[in-house]
Amino acid sequence: MDLDRAVEGWGVLERAVELARRGEPFVLATVVWREGPSSGQHGSRAIYTAAGEMYGWIGGACAEPVFKREAAKTMLAGEPRLLALGASERFGDLPQATTAVEMSCQSEGALQIYLEPVMSMPHLVIVGDSPMTETLADQAAHLDWNVERVAGPDFSEGLLSAHSIVVVATQGHGDEDILLAALKATPAYIGVVASAKRGETIRSFLATQSIDSAQLDAMRIPAGLDLGSTTHKEMAVAILAELVQKRAAGEFHGTVEIAAPQPETAVDPICGMTVDAVSTSHPLEIGDETYYFCCPGCRAAFTAQLGA
Repeated sequence: MDLDRAVEGWGVLERAVELARRGEPFVLATVVWREGPSSGQHGSRAIYTAAGEMYGWIGGACAEPVFKREAAKTMLAGEPRLLALGASERFGDLPQATTAVEMSCQSEGALQIYLEPVMSMPHLVIVGDSPMTETLADQAAHLDWNVERVAGPDFSEGLLSAHSIVVVATQGHGDEDILLAALKATPAYIGVVASAKRGETIRSFLATQSIDSAQLDAMRIPAGLDLGSTTHKEMAVAILAELVQKRAAGEFHGTVEIAAPQPETAVDPICGMTVDAVSTSHPLEIGDETYYFCCPGCRAAFTAQLGA
């Protein structure tokens, strides 16, 4: 890769770091193989965000719409994948589980693109003011988690999303009211720093407030791994250890919301390529049927066939 393309790739990586720090999910795409002619080069990189924005470059007009569509699918699945684009005879022996998309561009090039979803860092909301909450906030920040530490009176449902992790450590000062507000947001995790006996009292009260039994069962009281007798600061370690364990098991991935609507697709009747059924895909209306094409050449070829 020449220096100019390397610098472009570094710019994409800088944007990736920025998005990750903001907690915005995205897909990082890297061209790992190409067979020319193709505008995508080895090591070309691009980002596609949940907001439908694209940064960088992995290929031209044929590759870009397919990349966006498959990147959105990758983000929703939360699993990396290898994407092969081009004529099927150019692929050779593909690795298992590769997503192959027939693409008959006029350039006759082919690409393999590695799509890597980068999910948002956990959003941890710690309610309470104590040495334990201070330690927990510091430790989670060292893991680059997005941490908010608020006093009980300052807590509100509006601080949370479905992806948030909530640890309530108000030591009996308004626990129930805080939990009622938190449960309305249906966050990914709610843990309470309290004894098991205190937990029974809390659950009994919440059950009288028409809280769903599944939500009550999902609450962790006491929060954290059982490490035996611990100090307040060691309790923070136990809680963070449990959260890391759950995250590693995939419990906090949640569901990514793709802001940009994914268009309907159609098959180009000439080359067989799957294209977006949009105005930029060279539509051709014949009676009640609308055909879409990957390029003007396929549209012209189809029109010629109809006139034959």
